[in-house]
Amino acid sequence: MPYFAVLMPALSWIFLVALLGLSLGAMAAQWVAYETDRAATGPLIKLDAQERQWLAEHSPVVVASTQYPLYLFKDERGQWSGFHNDVLERISAMTGLRFVYDETFSTEQLLGRLESGAADMSTMLSMNDERRAFLDFSHAFGGAGWVFVGHAEAPAVQSLEQLAKKVLVLPTRHALEVVIRRDHPSIELRSVKTHAEARALVESGEAYATIDNEIGARLYPSGRLKVSEAIEGKWDADYLAVHKSQPQLLSILSKALEAFPPAELRAIRHKWFYEIAPATTPSIWSGVTRQVCWSVLFVSLFALVSLIWNRRLAAVIEQRQGAESGLRDQLAFQHTLMDAMPDPVFVRDRQGRLLMCNKSYEESLSARLDQMQGRLLIELEVLPKETAELLHAEFMAQLDTRKSRFSERQLMFKHGVRDIYQWTVPFYSADGQLRGLLGGWVDIGQRTRQT
Repeated sequence: MPYFAVLMPALSWIFLVALLGLSLGAMAAQWVAYETDRAATGPLIKLDAQERQWLAEHSPVVVASTQYPLYLFKDERGQWSGFHNDVLERISAMTGLRFVYDETFSTEQLLGRLESGAADMSTMLSMNDERRAFLDFSHAFGGAGWVFVGHAEAPAVQSLEQLAKKVLVLPTRHALEVVIRRDHPSIELRSVKTHAEARALVESGEAYATIDNEIGARLYPSGRLKVSEAIEGKWDADYLAVHKSQPQLLSILSKALEAFPPAELRAIRHKWFYEIAPATTPSIWSGVTRQVCWSVLFVSLFALVSLIWNRRLAAVIEQRQGAESGLRDQLAFQHTLMDAMPDPVFVRDRQGRLLMCNKSYEESLSARLDQMQGRLLIELEVLPKETAELLHAEFMAQLDTRKSRFSERQLMFKHGVRDIYQWTVPFYSADGQLRGLLGGWVDIGQRTRQT
């Protein structure tokens, strides 16, 4: 009895502290949830009468875009994703603007859409004198350095002067092309359509180096390429580029960028460029919540067990989300890599049905993947009937024999006879089961004409 008389006041005090801590924790959690919801919604931008009229008369806003991993690309479901997409979605919530993407396949094609007025704006362009002639630019909301990408076995490229009398390959109408031609005439400049083609020429040794965005360059850790020094004094800033005929659109976008919470913009960049989930901005109430949790931890064994269990559960969830995110990134990279191939490539299952293909295949047959996916070649009207039946029969025979096929031949397409180099090879699952055919072709007649 004396022991109980001594312990009862202490136990009562501990119980009251725990109860008070739980109450404060609930209150703090409500405030944190309120602040989080308010930050996610964000303030709507105040527009003047001209801007509101423009917004009512111009919907949607057409955004000319090229796929560039992490910045803007299509995920495994064919949905646009990336840093620029997140920024535009946030601006859409702040302004009421509705954006639709107009996909292009090179910088030259993208600039052509903007020059002709077919598109209103783009997020994928650096600023230079040529582009300022028909585009207006917002203030920068991020950026990265331009870096040299050279062959792994060649000396690291440290400056443009080092490239004198050497071949530098760039996508046509690259942001630095005019400056390099003007200031470094001794460099032998070669133009191609895409960054992927430029990297391929460097890897094959046909060019000495190319120039790419630092973040994009480090996504392709090929054993035959290496990223060298950044170009001194050159910066690939992130802008919203708007056609000069749309000053109200530029004004609305500028207001949105000015009102964009800096912490949120940093979190979005962190999400895409450092592979770390965006952290919630700390507040005074989150600090109170942590203090309350530690208080409850010291006064209650049950709180300690709950905390350990919750952390363990959170770690399992985070690990699973990380694995899923890695798989999504891998699939998105595979799609981007396949689309970057300049020649048609396709994948068919054991029945000859189309599983996937690249953009060049779609363009060659003038049909989209969603129109052809899951169907046999003889069920479509993308090729003459005789050609479709011939190729389908060859696919079925090859699946029976499981032999690779490489041949130069003439085939009748919708637009006439082509001289092509055709290849098809069986592919297998990890356990050795035949899954289908991987194939494509090279238009050797067109390459001969270009030569």
